[in-house]
Amino acid sequence: MRHLAAAVLLLASLPAFAQTASPKPMTERKQDTFLRQFSETRRFMSGRPGRSRITPDEKTILFLRAQPTSATQVLFAFEVATGTAKELLTPESILKGAEETLTVEEQARRERMRVSSRGFTTFDLSEDGERILVSLSGRLYLVERSTGKVTELKTGPGVIDPHFSPDGKQIAYVRDQDVYRINLATNKEQRVTKGGTEEKTHGLAEFVAQEEMSRYSGFWWSPDAKHLAYTESDTSGVEKLTIVDVMHPERGGNTFPYPRPGKANAVVRLGITPITGGKTVWVNWDAKAYPYLATVAWQKGGPLTVLVQNRTQTEQQLLAVDPRTGKTRLLLTEKDEAWINLDQAFPRWLDDGSGFLWYTERNGGPEVELRNADGSLARSWVKPDAGFRGMARLVEKERTLYFYGDRNPPESYLWRVKEGGAPEKISTGTPAPAYEVPVSVSKQGGLIIALSQTDATMPRFQVLRSDGTRVGELPSVAAEPPFTPNVQFFQVGKEGFHATVIRPRDMKPGVKLPVVVKVYGGPSTTVVSHGMAGNLLNQWLADKGFIVVKFDGRGTPLRTAAWERAVKYDFATLTLDDQIAALQALAQKVPEMDMGRVGIEGWSFGGYMAALAVLKRPDVFKAAVAGAPVVDWLDYDTHYTERYLGLPQEHPEAYEKSSLLTYAREPNKPIGKLLLIHGTADDNVYFFHTLKLSHALFLAGKPHDLLPLSGLTHMVPDPLVTQRQYEWVLGYFQKNL
Repeated sequence: MRHLAAAVLLLASLPAFAQTASPKPMTERKQDTFLRQFSETRRFMSGRPGRSRITPDEKTILFLRAQPTSATQVLFAFEVATGTAKELLTPESILKGAEETLTVEEQARRERMRVSSRGFTTFDLSEDGERILVSLSGRLYLVERSTGKVTELKTGPGVIDPHFSPDGKQIAYVRDQDVYRINLATNKEQRVTKGGTEEKTHGLAEFVAQEEMSRYSGFWWSPDAKHLAYTESDTSGVEKLTIVDVMHPERGGNTFPYPRPGKANAVVRLGITPITGGKTVWVNWDAKAYPYLATVAWQKGGPLTVLVQNRTQTEQQLLAVDPRTGKTRLLLTEKDEAWINLDQAFPRWLDDGSGFLWYTERNGGPEVELRNADGSLARSWVKPDAGFRGMARLVEKERTLYFYGDRNPPESYLWRVKEGGAPEKISTGTPAPAYEVPVSVSKQGGLIIALSQTDATMPRFQVLRSDGTRVGELPSVAAEPPFTPNVQFFQVGKEGFHATVIRPRDMKPGVKLPVVVKVYGGPSTTVVSHGMAGNLLNQWLADKGFIVVKFDGRGTPLRTAAWERAVKYDFATLTLDDQIAALQALAQKVPEMDMGRVGIEGWSFGGYMAALAVLKRPDVFKAAVAGAPVVDWLDYDTHYTERYLGLPQEHPEAYEKSSLLTYAREPNKPIGKLLLIHGTADDNVYFFHTLKLSHALFLAGKPHDLLPLSGLTHMVPDPLVTQRQYEWVLGYFQKNL
């Protein structure tokens, strides 16, 4: 679960809501330079490096970066020896004044990947590090690193998801619903698959694969670069939903296949074909029992390997494929009574083919195992209590695994663990507590790029040697925030909920202030973590006269498997009860919190939680701002919803108790003040979710307020819309708390 620019419309169920935009907030709007700067700098993140790659010789780091108030990214090279960076290529030098254009398919794919930047949003590096591939406006450009020469590749328009072959001599991509390749020696395009249509695509990941599985590709090179494996995704039986630009109904709409719980999914199969084209060999597995193709890996040393899941994601099989026949053999089976979490970094085959690394939560927490080539267990490499959150690199020559995480959920550090040894923390020189993620580790393990931030520092991209020695830092040109958030961390309640408190910087002793809970509260995401960037807007809100708090209750990750799975079949009870229990326990430690004036705000699952709070417990929560809430889980997608609530045909009670409509329709029950905000072009949580809730509340005689963001999706990248949106949020809490 997880914003196209447009005007902001206001619809209100009560005319009095127009007073929220009274002269006083308008005056504040003109004076609030922070909110304007926060929005124009894209949360002070524009101008910071991203998408970094280390060249095989460990001498150069390639990265993308925009200007401080721009979303357009440029390609740079950082020389390790000198610590200096230079500009390699700009979108302007290619477009020469033309406007960047994107197909509907590419726009949707970027939405799934949460990419809101423009220009170069990604790039690929050949295996030898000599060539760089960039795409722009659906066309491909090859950069020779030794000379700087840029060549436009002779493809047709609308290229999606391009990748070098392992030998660096070819590039494969999707265009017009089929897979193509181009031979770099001749600069000649060839169609590899045939017959792709809008309803039966070749080489593109289907919606739930992108949105929920983090599988963004639909084709894979063989290690010898002679074959391609590709998905055929048939959506002819999937329900279609249409999005219309409400400001321009004359333009018609865009229709997307969107599988809702209990209804048909895309039918996905995996084929193998020679790169020269020809007969496709289809992979044979029990697709009736395991309809989801979750992961595909075709790596040096290992066979073509697929991970398939049953519909409810309580069982999955890892299969090795014979590319000549399509037959499969079972490597291992995973089962979980609640659900199985995916990690696309696994399986990771060893280069010598002797085995592979595997991720499991079978023993109560995240664990990395070494499996033999036949799938049998060799040993546990990273134990379930190590706090593993993600793999950075396996350095084979040293039999060393680099990963990030920590036993303490709000913190994260870089670790390495040799086979059979204990994890060792890599010192980055960043003061603890910190939140660090290894952006990249070189193949030989000699160089590390670590994204580090603390409560007092914005994200920095540090370049380190393997022993933690600092080499330098990828240069940033970003604007720096005008203040440091005043953040305090707690563990509260009998469950030990992690919590943060942000007070006004000019807080006066003994003064009670209204409270705003910033919430997500659902599976896959925590909100309590160290880092300056995530608390800037919270500090701005606190400085307006609030105490801003955050909690991670049961159902969120980073504790134990059982902690996360406690919400199975019910999103509406334990999740909200834990927020209330944590709030009340924190108030015992922070007496400045006025428990008679509590508001709550969130987006997506957090929007669901915010609306749920004022519908179910208006005695605790007096006002809520709910952004893009899932209102009825029967209207969200299959892979996410059925994982937690089961099939609606089998567990209708889970959907009933988890639906906001259940509580909106309750007669004679008052609710707290509620502001709903939603992008009208949202293709993840569709706008009709909010309309359904508004309609149910209207029929029940329950006043509420509605702010549609015209033409926006689930993300809100437009600076002016961001600024205006948070002015409304502030005004709403000022009025109602």
